[in-house]
Amino acid sequence: MSFVVTQPCCNDASCVPVCPVNCIRPTPDDPEFRTTEMLYIDPQTCIDCGACMEACPVEAICHEDELPEHQSRYREINAEYFRRHPLDSSVPPFDKPMPVKVPKLDVPLRVAVVGSGPAGVYAAAELLGRMPSRGVEIEMFDRLPTPWGLVRAAVAPDHLGTKAITEVFRKIAAKPGFRFHLNVEIGRHLTNDELLAHHHAVIYAVGALEDRELDIPGTELPGSVGATEFVAWYNGHPDFAHRTFDLGCERAVIIGNGNVALDVARLLVTDPDELVRTDMAEHAVEALRKGKIREVVVLGRRGVTQAAYTTPELLALGSIPGVDVVADTGEFDLGDATDVDRSFSADLKTRIAREYADVIPTPGHKRIVLRYLASPTRILGKDRVEGVEIVRNELVRAEDGALAALATEHREVLEAGLILRSIGLRGTAVPDVPFDDVSGRIPNVDGRIVDPNTAATIPGLYTTGWVKRGPSGVIGTNKQCAHDTVAALIDDMVGGRLPQPKFGDGNALTALVHERRPEVVDREGWLAIDAEERSRGRERGRPRVKLTNIKEMLDIARKVTNTAK
Repeated sequence: MSFVVTQPCCNDASCVPVCPVNCIRPTPDDPEFRTTEMLYIDPQTCIDCGACMEACPVEAICHEDELPEHQSRYREINAEYFRRHPLDSSVPPFDKPMPVKVPKLDVPLRVAVVGSGPAGVYAAAELLGRMPSRGVEIEMFDRLPTPWGLVRAAVAPDHLGTKAITEVFRKIAAKPGFRFHLNVEIGRHLTNDELLAHHHAVIYAVGALEDRELDIPGTELPGSVGATEFVAWYNGHPDFAHRTFDLGCERAVIIGNGNVALDVARLLVTDPDELVRTDMAEHAVEALRKGKIREVVVLGRRGVTQAAYTTPELLALGSIPGVDVVADTGEFDLGDATDVDRSFSADLKTRIAREYADVIPTPGHKRIVLRYLASPTRILGKDRVEGVEIVRNELVRAEDGALAALATEHREVLEAGLILRSIGLRGTAVPDVPFDDVSGRIPNVDGRIVDPNTAATIPGLYTTGWVKRGPSGVIGTNKQCAHDTVAALIDDMVGGRLPQPKFGDGNALTALVHERRPEVVDREGWLAIDAEERSRGRERGRPRVKLTNIKEMLDIARKVTNTAK
């Protein structure tokens, strides 16, 4: 008997060090770990102890005899991975890093973390875990009154298992030495220089949540929307809760084929009665209930083997009740024939797509149509979106070996009333912090922020997460990324390269924050907001009902603060 890793896997590798027989791969010290879609358990070596299941923060590990029907295929996926990558028993077990030995400090190491999503929280956890007890103080900032970044505002609401990672985050935020300053925007309420004046180091973990632009005619038409805006809207992000989207058409087209594209496609055709069981914003559930979309077409400019979405996301499309997934093998055979460097995940994606192509559509079902080797050339419509013109591509291997999608002469028009653009994300600059506008990232070397003019590292400034490396990987990928950044920070501390703050404790910072931003929300205020959302959820039989009005959030947080006084 064996345990099996399934779709919610977040890749944070909490399961790896607890396995007594070292049978989970890839491990964080394996180069493949940085690009893997998920982790896998070798069924031939697993001793059925359940330690991995207990350690998993997102309930992604199940005993093979208890797999839900829609996850049953993961039994074979785990086994097949090890047929392709035989387990090497000589590989030593992966060990968590031990607390680093540092010279005795006159005051604790003070670190500001800007951004409270997975990248920022994992950086805080690394510092708390690797520094001596009481040897570090962390001040975490976020411009919203609520923490957890993309887990709250971007992870699909029906991925409740993935969202369970926030319970781990809650425990980290409750540790001594950790303090929240929510509803505080760096660059507006406090400057980068002021953060450095109160800390030895500042880590920027502000993510990458701005849509890359699609440079074709018609993108400005009503009905042409950035997918990030749509995702933020249905997740109840306060900046987008007021938005409205016309869902009265029968066909929507999504440009792009990453995980966000598949999330949006899935939610557009899912029965709203199923969405009521999630934490999707109530305004979005009601809008989808009134909507008329019957078909969602997902356009990918290259072949199926180059698709950016993960295998678990592709596989999940096949288990939506009342929905058929349609694909045309003629649109991805060229990619298969050309690409000789397919990975395990690419082979699996191709196989699943072929299975979808073989399915006979059921009359009356909604549809998700997967199109490959297709690029939009213009969005059509006079006063609003009426369709999109697409061109057929072919894959050509360039001199450097990379596959490029080149347009052919074949063009067609798809009628559609909603176009969602999901072609990638980029970061947003923070005032007075170096930023590369071309890549959409903070320039850095191993997490140390560098001056783009001199390429010299800037003492005390660090970055982690998507704004460091670009929008790649899943939630747990940020754990290793944070580990690397914190390792650089600690190395600089031991080497005496960190600047000394002008103010040695948190009292001066707290006073400054309250002076500049009286509406600051601390941990107790956030817990009050969280409790209110959960309470409203229980009343409606939902995990939570998200608050989307910042004033309402602040009123709830203020009551707790006033009571404490």
